[in-house]
Amino acid sequence: MRTEPEFSVGRNGERLADLRNKTVELERELDDVRLLLKSELEHGYIGATFHHDQGASHESRREALINLGRHNSPVRKLSRIHLVAIAAAAAGALIAILVIALSGPDASWPASVATVQREITKACQNPDVKSEPGQVDFACAQGTRQILWVFALMTSGDKPDFNDAATGRLGLEPITPAQGGQLAWSLNLHHPYNPFNPIDSLQVAARAINSIVGGATVTGTNGGAVVQSGLEGTAANCLRYTGSAALTRRPGFPSICARPVSSLAGQGALVADVYQKWIVGSNPKQAQDAATLYENANNPGDPQVQAILRHLPGVKQ
Repeated sequence: MRTEPEFSVGRNGERLADLRNKTVELERELDDVRLLLKSELEHGYIGATFHHDQGASHESRREALINLGRHNSPVRKLSRIHLVAIAAAAAGALIAILVIALSGPDASWPASVATVQREITKACQNPDVKSEPGQVDFACAQGTRQILWVFALMTSGDKPDFNDAATGRLGLEPITPAQGGQLAWSLNLHHPYNPFNPIDSLQVAARAINSIVGGATVTGTNGGAVVQSGLEGTAANCLRYTGSAALTRRPGFPSICARPVSSLAGQGALVADVYQKWIVGSNPKQAQDAATLYENANNPGDPQVQAILRHLPGVKQ
């Protein structure tokens, strides 16, 4: 008896084989139409409608096409418009089949993503991941929390034991252990903070992202409260993220966009900006890659996604 994975692999193999056969067949029919169209252009007419027989040999097909091009062939004509339409339809079907075969439902995220997603579900149960005092929660909101596993995938290959000797960064979140330890106190985490614990790491990451987005009130050098604006604290950013420059302002609170960041394009722009704030030294290309992965969280077969994954260090597909 075959196991389920074996059966799945077998079905996928048969499906790809069928698609390849259909692709070859369409290529042949498209070649036929091209030859007919060439004959009409050369002689001013076409001999007949050529119906491709799957069992016909290359020789019989060639003979039929030659006969169709002869002036004395007693057959009906096809207009040039009909030929162009047939060629366009065949080409379109061929392209569609190739796209499905190359980037269809067989494409998926690395297996490690599912593990991190489960860890995110647990980490986001902590109510203290929201920014203080604005209570912004972009990182753990149900529709936007993919930012956590996208950043973990890009910066640590989804490895909770990640250790970058060059930067001193540990764990899933792209900040230093000292910064993580400071955030851990406000999250009411157990102490000491463990950057190699994925739940700790993701909670710290969520709080950091939310503070970058919504701003925070911190204690200044003189012991007083200092309000720090986040990315949503400027009218220009809000215009990019929400389509409106309007801000909500309250005394003692960081300003935030009056409208929610609800569109996928707006969220992608915000994700790119967060990445560059969070990953010191990152470039616009890396930030845009993060936005692309975020925007295609439900579409791992997207060609841009696959190209990014192939170049991420430590990522296994």
